[in-house]
This record gives sequence, C-alpha cells and structure tokens, in this order.
Amino acid sequence: MALINTWLTDRFDLALPVVAATMAGVADGRFAAAATRAGILGGIGVGGAASGGWITEQAAVAEGPYAIGLQLWGLADHPDQFEATLAARPTMVSLSFGDPTPYVEQCHQAGIVVVSQVGTTTAARAAVDAGVDAIVARGGEGGGHGVDQVATLPLLQSVLEVVDVPVIAAGGIATARGLAAVLAAGAAGAWIGTAFTTCVESTLPDDAVALLAAAGEDRTAFGKVFDIAQRTGWPTEFGGRALINSFTERWTGQEDRLAADASALDRFAAARDARDPEVLPVWAGQGAGLLDGRRRPISDIVDELGEAAGLLRSAAEQVGQEP
Repeated sequence: MALINTWLTDRFDLALPVVAATMAGVADGRFAAAATRAGILGGIGVGGAASGGWITEQAAVAEGPYAIGLQLWGLADHPDQFEATLAARPTMVSLSFGDPTPYVEQCHQAGIVVVSQVGTTTAARAAVDAGVDAIVARGGEGGGHGVDQVATLPLLQSVLEVVDVPVIAAGGIATARGLAAVLAAGAAGAWIGTAFTTCVESTLPDDAVALLAAAGEDRTAFGKVFDIAQRTGWPTEFGGRALINSFTERWTGQEDRLAADASALDRFAAARDARDPEVLPVWAGQGAGLLDGRRRPISDIVDELGEAAGLLRSAAEQVGQEP
C-alpha cells in the first residue's frame, strides 16, 4: 500500500513516489533490486563506455519494477546499449542528454515507459514533443551531469505549467522534507541520487563515501573540468556537479588550457588510477551536506523518506485554519 499516492506509485505499484537515480558508477543491478524491495523504483546507471553485455548482466540481477538510464549522446557509438536495454525490458528507460526522438517509439513498442531528464522548460517541451511519458525536471543543485541554468524549485514550477505529462523533480532532494516540498508543489515524485550514494548497495568506493561524509552543502561545484580531464566525450552543453577538490580548484576557469595540456591530462589519469582524493571526481549534488556518511541499507533511507507523508498531513491540516 502506498504511503503517498501519485502517478508514480500507481503506475509502478510503489510504496513511495521515489526513483533511485540511474547513476553511472553507483547504481547497478544489485542497487536497483534493493531499491525496489524497499518500495521505490530502482535504477541502473549506464556509463558512456558500458557494454550491452554489462547491461544484460545487471538487468538479470534487478527485481520487480526498475529503470535503466542511458546517455543519448553516446548511443551512436554504442548501439548495443540500446539493443540490450530493449531486450531487458525494464519498466522504465531514462533517455537523457540528447534528442530522445529516435528511440521513444521502440521503447513504447516494447512496453517500456520513457522519461527524459531536462534542465530547462524549453528542453521539457522538446522532450514532450518527442513523445516521452514523463519529465524529470533536474535543477542545477543535482549531482552528476546536466545543466546548471535553473534551480530545482523554479524549474519544477515552470515545467508543471507547460507540460501535460507527469513531472518528477530532481536536484537537491535528500530528505523527507525535500520530498514533501516537491510533492506539495505538484510533482509526481522525486528522482533522488546523492542521498543513496553512500548506501550499502552503492558501488561507490569507501574512500569516496568518506569524502562525501566530510563534505558540507557548499563543497560541490558545477563545471566541465572532470569531463575534459577524463576525455569522456561529453557534449559541451552539459557539465557535472561534483565535490570540490584541489584539481577543480586548480583548473576551474582554465578549461581551455587543461584541454590543451597533454601532460596535465596524463597526470590526472595517473592520479585518478591511484585514487588520489584530491584528483578523483566524486559526483554529488548540494544534498551532500545532508549526508551523515554512514553506509546504511537503502531500505533505511527509504524509511526516513517515508516521513514525508506525515509532513504533508501536517501541512494539509494547516490549510483553512484561521490565523
């Protein structure tokens, strides 16, 4: 039985209207299965260089309803990712960071719900025109990749006004209070990433978890330094939010110099392989300041998010009361 009823809980038979974000490098099949067992929609994140075989392996581990997140910009070079996703028949596919149009109909024919992550109202309109079933409105506070043009709350308000499909809020939502806030505004649910990065089922290494535990709300930054250094091929219109470290402090504002400095790129690769905490990227949103750093089961975090139901009831009781 759902604690809170929305399109998301009704469509996927969830206890809580939350999607565990499809975070590449964090969310695999085991992660998705644990999230689903906890009563939310589990997610598997597919990195740009992941193979179709890896997707097949992870999908075999996932249970019940779950989502697979694909990076559209990389599918031309890795068509096996989309082929493996279709064959896996996940409940939901997130097609983001590019034009989803060429892929939407095939997903629908396979009975898969399609969502797309957007960072502006214009992008939301375009995704709806492409035929997606729901929008993930991701504000600039969010961790990992996207755009940093609009914050979550103003973006959510704007997108809700102009689209006629369900809207899932993303970016900076890490507690029951955040979940209650976006639901009260009209969102169908929340797409939550950073709050789950330190869970037991996350594939994030312990040293990265320790960095997150020590981070405050002001210790993330949005930029393109890590993408340049890693030579990943991300399109220039997208950047990423990650923990601030010595490498970002050194190169932010000097991205062109970094891209042209082969020795600096080689030093980055060596330091990253050595897991130097002052170099490696730890993708995280501004919700990092709300983490306590303990490696807890996803189910514990979901239980705490469930307190949003009580917060919404309390807010409803205030409506209509005389001052």
